Amino acid sequence: MTPFKARTLLSALLLGTALLSPAAAEAPSGTLTKVASFEHQVTGVTVARDGRIFVNFPRWTDDAPVSVAEVKDGKVTPFPDAEWNGWRNAKKDAVDPKNHFVCVQSVVADGQDRLWVVDAAAPAMAATVKDGPKLVAIDLKTNTVAKTIPFDAGVAPQGSYLNDVRISPDGKTAYLTDSGAEGALIVVDVDSGRARRVLAGDPTTMPDTSVTVTYDGKPLRRPDGRGVEFSADGIALSPDGGTLYWQAIKGKTLYSLPTAALTGWITSAVVPDAFTDRSLSGKITTVGENGPADGLIIAKRDGRLYVTSPQEDAIKVRTLSGTNSGLTTLVQDPQLRWPDTFSEGPDGTLYVTTSHIQDSAFYKEGAPASLPTELWSFKPGEAAVAGPASAPR
Repeated sequence: MTPFKARTLLSALLLGTALLSPAAAEAPSGTLTKVASFEHQVTGVTVARDGRIFVNFPRWTDDAPVSVAEVKDGKVTPFPDAEWNGWRNAKKDAVDPKNHFVCVQSVVADGQDRLWVVDAAAPAMAATVKDGPKLVAIDLKTNTVAKTIPFDAGVAPQGSYLNDVRISPDGKTAYLTDSGAEGALIVVDVDSGRARRVLAGDPTTMPDTSVTVTYDGKPLRRPDGRGVEFSADGIALSPDGGTLYWQAIKGKTLYSLPTAALTGWITSAVVPDAFTDRSLSGKITTVGENGPADGLIIAKRDGRLYVTSPQEDAIKVRTLSGTNSGLTTLVQDPQLRWPDTFSEGPDGTLYVTTSHIQDSAFYKEGAPASLPTELWSFKPGEAAVAGPASAPR
């Protein structure tokens, strides 16, 4: 038996006996299904309550012609319209960044039928475009922008890179990660648009200097020798909205905080001492070690935390109800080249993008500026460790 088959069998046994219901354990082994292929580097994906699928394309190594798109039958359509997607690097001085997508990093649909768009506004992950960082809400019933929350330099300073977002169940609070030079969390009161940057530079939001992100067993480095340096990136919110989880890609540790510790300032005219960074640090819980990870999601279907493992071309799962539960490999496939972002569909299907970061011009000399990427899906209740993906649709 090969090492891969042995690992597959062991993970299947662990998952079937410890984590799945008897009915799910008896289901056939799940496989990845390719939902769509893209000509540009994709990062975020989200599935709305009605099953509509949305993705985004950051302006990293090429000037992507579409920032936010709806996926229909494997094809992309600019969303909400071509105008919002009309910003270009060459037109930087002629197109208003306040009402155009500059460099979008993630998209998330909430329970109020809104699509939230995180615009880091830092093409090539370099300088932040003035007046560009923002959080945009699009009404999915009318397909029009309903709200734009701009972030000033106090929330998104130069060197920041707004990364991912989670919205509270009542739709009133947004939580973001900043994976830039100074890692941080950002808490937003949706109604007023007020935002607060917290835990900036805290060890829990910064890269772990003891960790080296690898690929194919070798340190993943840029041509000039720099390694992966992403700060707080993956973020997840418990289904009841009571606990926020996050970690850095260049890190190994998953952290959490009660959201009540992050939101008390919203109703106060002055930020109380109880909500200072110093106080917050003392309330952080170390959940466990994931190793370098990018995407996080807590599935509504089963309450487990799903974790992408770029180093291993894998998706792993953690039970949050116990202590020191550890990770189980759920899907491992060489086509999962940098599994990036998760979303859960109405029927419990999980979707994940592969952003191929290790294949990009950032880390691979001679790589094309326009990098092909993919969107995959799988049924977690059916999955052991999947081998090669099923044929594309």
